[in-house]
Amino acid sequence: MPIRRPIAVAAAALILAAPVSAQIPVVAVQAEEAAPTAAGTPEPDLDALLWIARPLVVFADTNADPRFGQQMQMIETGKAELEDRRVIVLVDTDPAANGPLRRHLRPRGFGLVLIDTDGAVVQRRPAPTSVRELSGMIDRLPSRREETGSRRP
Repeated sequence: MPIRRPIAVAAAALILAAPVSAQIPVVAVQAEEAAPTAAGTPEPDLDALLWIARPLVVFADTNADPRFGQQMQMIETGKAELEDRRVIVLVDTDPAANGPLRRHLRPRGFGLVLIDTDGAVVQRRPAPTSVRELSGMIDRLPSRREETGSRRP
């Protein structure tokens, strides 16, 4: 059974009602149906995050995968940059559950999927990716340029 490793667990209601929190929410997604979090509210899904946040989905076949640990460490050290870009991290380390994220995104082993606020998959990576690279990808998105008022392509 995979271990839930939240930095801070955010519920969909909190995401909808408040601006981006002081910490990047990490949600462990393990079951087909939304399982209650420690606060007793369902975990957010991709539809709940549409136009609100950029989901960064981290998949691994087990939480013991060294690539998973490396990726989570990079996310933890770069959380300020991700927070500024309205990123919410979703983690799925249980392929046997075959939850909605796995069915929708179809990962193979370790994988990282960045999704824009409009629900479009921006990038898929089969290896750990630095927050600097992720931030660069996000900053080049039209939605991010609109948020910041940047006219640079």
